Amino acid sequence: MSPHILFLPGAGGAASFWHPLGALLPASWRKTYLSWPGLGLEPHDPAVRSLDDAVAHAASRLDGPSVVVAQSMGGVVAVRLALAHPERISHLVLTATSGGINVASLGASDWRGPYRAEYPKAADWILNDRTDLSAELHRIAIPTLLLWGDADPISPVAVGHRLAELLPRARLQVLAGGDHMFARDRADEIVTWVAEHLRTSE
Repeated sequence: MSPHILFLPGAGGAASFWHPLGALLPASWRKTYLSWPGLGLEPHDPAVRSLDDAVAHAASRLDGPSVVVAQSMGGVVAVRLALAHPERISHLVLTATSGGINVASLGASDWRGPYRAEYPKAADWILNDRTDLSAELHRIAIPTLLLWGDADPISPVAVGHRLAELLPRARLQVLAGGDHMFARDRADEIVTWVAEHLRTSE
């Protein structure tokens, strides 16, 4: 049976972030591209006013055992989904995310000021969230691929290594020269890693 892939973008909010990668994966694989209402330039929706609402928004789009592919802030949602609905997720692919751990202690730069400058109408909740899931990550037994770039100040490789230590079934791949947007801009260089993860993980 062809996998169903749920793509979650970062705080930029746009579903189109994942279109380049999705286009390179097999056409027979079912794909759902989610956007985040109220983030980036996306229109606001009264139903999505918090991270909890974003998690519920994403959970409603899980279709049977789904693969969740998530970028940055979307990775925090993906981890929340994996903790709440493990039976509904077959694989995780997390890229350039905090994964719900404290990244400041791992050398991450603060993205909030530049984000507010770029997206002055974005919802405030994204700037105020301080999720810490580090004590819960050991419960996630889902095969997880961690994709990082080694030139990303927002989520440095040290974050990927820390998540690889905390997640029982995770493996880390690092893209040389990859910045925070490498999953979109260099999709052709990561597609093989993603496809192999979905095909070989038991």
